[in-house]
Amino acid sequence: MTAARERTNGTGPVDQPQAQAVGLVLGTEQEPSTPLGFWVYVDPQRYLQLDDVVHVRSPLPDGEVIDLYGIVDEVRAHQEGASFTSDVQLVSDGVLPAQSVVAAHVAVTRIEPEVYVPPSPGQPVVLATGEAQRAALFTDTMDETFPLGISRAGDVTFGNLEFLDGTNGAHVNISGISGVATKTSYATFLLHALFEGGSLGQRAANSKALIFNVKGEDLLFLDKPNARLDDGERTRYAQLGLPATPFASVGFLAPVRGGDQPMPDTGSRQEGVTGFFWTLRDFCERGYLRFLFADAESELSQLSYVVDAVEAQLRIAARKSPAGANIVVDGSSVGTFDDLVDVIEIHTDPEGDTGSQPWAGAGATAASVGTIRAFMRRLNAASRHVGHLIRGNEFAETDPADHRIDTARHQVTVVDIHRLHDRAQRFVVGVVLSEQIEAREGRRGSDRPPPLFVVVDELNKYAPRDGRSPIKELLLDIAERGRSLGVILIGAQQTASEVESRVVGQSSFRVVGRLDAAEAGRGEYRFLSAAARERARLLKPGTMIVSQPELPVPLLVQFPRPAWATRPSEVGETAAVADGDSGDVFDRFDR
Repeated sequence: MTAARERTNGTGPVDQPQAQAVGLVLGTEQEPSTPLGFWVYVDPQRYLQLDDVVHVRSPLPDGEVIDLYGIVDEVRAHQEGASFTSDVQLVSDGVLPAQSVVAAHVAVTRIEPEVYVPPSPGQPVVLATGEAQRAALFTDTMDETFPLGISRAGDVTFGNLEFLDGTNGAHVNISGISGVATKTSYATFLLHALFEGGSLGQRAANSKALIFNVKGEDLLFLDKPNARLDDGERTRYAQLGLPATPFASVGFLAPVRGGDQPMPDTGSRQEGVTGFFWTLRDFCERGYLRFLFADAESELSQLSYVVDAVEAQLRIAARKSPAGANIVVDGSSVGTFDDLVDVIEIHTDPEGDTGSQPWAGAGATAASVGTIRAFMRRLNAASRHVGHLIRGNEFAETDPADHRIDTARHQVTVVDIHRLHDRAQRFVVGVVLSEQIEAREGRRGSDRPPPLFVVVDELNKYAPRDGRSPIKELLLDIAERGRSLGVILIGAQQTASEVESRVVGQSSFRVVGRLDAAEAGRGEYRFLSAAARERARLLKPGTMIVSQPELPVPLLVQFPRPAWATRPSEVGETAAVADGDSGDVFDRFDR
């Protein structure tokens, strides 16, 4: 094969060192060569496997040579000369002459120059290395990159940072079977690459991450080293250019327990965790009532009038109440959330005698009795699970500001909600997201605001495909205009088919781990080829398929075990597996 010409302007042919051809371009009637894909006859002494990156140089009639780059997405073998199923035995016995042949299909990723003609049959095909590989994967056009993982060939695969940090695009969506797809592990791996690996450069100092911990205690030890990390995994981190260390700056918050002390309600970890809550004034003045109805999607259209009306009255009462004191309604002090619920019930009763217009309207403008009763049923039900998160003056010697969820204090903020009831989880997620958006909108003016990466697992619960809710509207807002505010959503769910399509569709990076066969066949995974959908059913933990905007073919990558502890048994210098602990998903499968 002749040497390729030197690259001159970043888009021309690549000077790839001489390499032995692994095969030849096919051009049979059954396996034609096209500009977008072609088959390769594989040399019997060589082999091609799925995900290999290849390079072909094909001459044009005028003497110009085009460079085609692609990725192997299918490999098949057959015996030439065998027609019937039983012929394989005859060939094996030497009775029937036949030859085993291997062919590989290549999905074209790039053509330089952009002359869309098929490669000529018989042209040698070589494995792309060095600059040729960079050209095939568009890495040579990326000004800023971050590691996505390691390819099956052992090379680092990069993503374009401009499509993640909000410059040209934003958001990541991760799908896969719970407990096998390692969705949360990959999300935190990406954050580690951005913050600890230097991908964000000088912007890392002002960039933040907000993570909602919704399952167990997996994310409550991001600041602790993983004692199970072996030398092989450390080598992987070194290859990726990342330190094999935990996160350097992490703050942990958990909901306060019931009682008169703001103690965090966590599991095994107590040290370094702050209990969070909101005051009654916050709840009334900022209109957080709607987030108590985040699960009332089917009834929200009827309830919205009452919710809006009561919110408006609570906001008025909060602004009229003396600063630093309890909320006062009609001359009565409201000291606890239960008191507030009682006040709301009295003032929404159309027949109640409050000395003022009922909060839900009166006469022709009043909400129906059935709607008001449904409103109160949901409010009373929610208060049992959320009431301890909204406090009056129970913590007399505590400054509420010290117990707010403030992402400015640490680079990574973990909000633990795994012990909360589902309604309380929705309330916390909704309130925190609304606070972050409000804070970002209040300081607009920067052309490129420092990013805030928000990790939300179980996205299908907060932004379901059907229905509407306040949280869903927030997530839609983040998906559609969050990058202008610097708010980047890293969402994860078992089934993308159950998530609002506009949230998933706005994600620049689409990632899948192990998928259920039925789910893999849904339209939400059209970005995967048929072969990739089949492979998604077989992926092991630590292996993901990643789609990014510039590359027309999804890439399979592997990432190392977390360098930070994911459970108490992994914390410490000589941590051992606890009795009955089978280890995390990385231990249950061979990598």
